[in-house]
Amino acid sequence: MQLKRVESLQEELRERAIRDSLTGLFNRRYLDESFPKKINRMKKKESALAVIMLDIDHFKLFNDTHGHTAGDELLAVLGQLLRNQTRQSDIACRYGGEEFVILLADTSLEVAAKRAEGIRKAFEETQIRFEEKSLQATISIGISIYPDHGDQPEALIIQADQALYQAKSSGRNCVVAWRK
Repeated sequence: MQLKRVESLQEELRERAIRDSLTGLFNRRYLDESFPKKINRMKKKESALAVIMLDIDHFKLFNDTHGHTAGDELLAVLGQLLRNQTRQSDIACRYGGEEFVILLADTSLEVAAKRAEGIRKAFEETQIRFEEKSLQATISIGISIYPDHGDQPEALIIQADQALYQAKSSGRNCVVAWRK
């Protein structure tokens, strides 16, 4: 009985170490550990790995206008949406602040763009109830893909981030794939 309790506590500690408590998504530590392993699996399978980076548009303004508790609720809602929109083989992580990264195994650039657009549209249509108000926000998304855009996690993150920056520069609330 005691052994089962110890095992249960160990599993709970492991989950706390790799999950973001607010969004329920994996955290950056888990991404850093898992990303090279995903690339190695895709190399062996000769398959693609899509990297989606997204963040909430004008999040600071949202927090300044509605308060940090409302901002936390928005992050939690986005976390739930990402958990619902990803497969078990995908890795959805809170990268930091209001930035998120999703790794999509065995996914072409075209399919990743369609999935990203579906996530963008679903979030745009999502309303959160907070203190008798209905609030909404949008996200911008950048995509890079292994092996076309590189074979190292850092390079793929940088390229997805550059594509995200292009999405923001293009008016926000859109999806942009990185171009060489």
